[in-house]
Amino acid sequence: MLTNLPDVTVVPNPNNNIVGQWTVEKVLDTIPTGKPVQGSTSPVPYFHILERLKTTKREGWRRLGIDRGESISDHMYRMAMLSMLAPPSLASRLDMTKCMKMCLIHDMAESIVGDITPVDGIDKPEKSRREASTMDFITKGLLGNVDEGKVGAEIRAIWQEYEDSKTLESLYVHDIDKMELLLQMVEYEKRGKGKLDLGEFAYVKTKIVLDEVKAWAEELMQEREEFWAGQAHIHGEQGVAGGVSPEKKAMQDAYYSKD
Repeated sequence: MLTNLPDVTVVPNPNNNIVGQWTVEKVLDTIPTGKPVQGSTSPVPYFHILERLKTTKREGWRRLGIDRGESISDHMYRMAMLSMLAPPSLASRLDMTKCMKMCLIHDMAESIVGDITPVDGIDKPEKSRREASTMDFITKGLLGNVDEGKVGAEIRAIWQEYEDSKTLESLYVHDIDKMELLLQMVEYEKRGKGKLDLGEFAYVKTKIVLDEVKAWAEELMQEREEFWAGQAHIHGEQGVAGGVSPEKKAMQDAYYSKD
């Protein structure tokens, strides 16, 4: 067995060692496996960037002590699987293939940006700037010369559609994003056997838009209430009245604002 082996399994938060204004290039300089080659006709450099989604942990859970929690790609994979189960009333109006692609693309920028949460102190315009510049780097710098840039252009367009949140597909995937988070919240709490209260994340239930996904979330929250069996715990969906601090509630509101 090897000794003194560095931890090769987790990508450190790329924002921790950036001085001055955040840029893609500054993050690329920190990648231990080396900068990906830009302008190649091969997709292999892009494949390497995708590995960072497998090894970057979701920051919200890590902040509360769940150090070996889900990765970004774990989250996106289950989202894609959830999206396939749209009820008939909704599925008949959706481009299901695009929805599955959008689930697998929407957090791709986090491979370089990292997972920015509502309490990280990074405002929405700055978060959007970092993510858009990252998607430009990935889809043009790494994929611009691969198959004449066709796949890169499709990825960039689907990501932008998700960000703009105007189409039914993008609204559905935003709802699925929140539903997947709620599922993970309940599952971690159950494994915690009543010693782990993640109720602050229940807030996202209030931001679900489509009735079909609202029904799933209601069922899940009932399951959560039955687990807690009347014990005092955080009702994040009730905001300050439910046990979430005013400061955290304000951060959540700003993060999920459409403005």
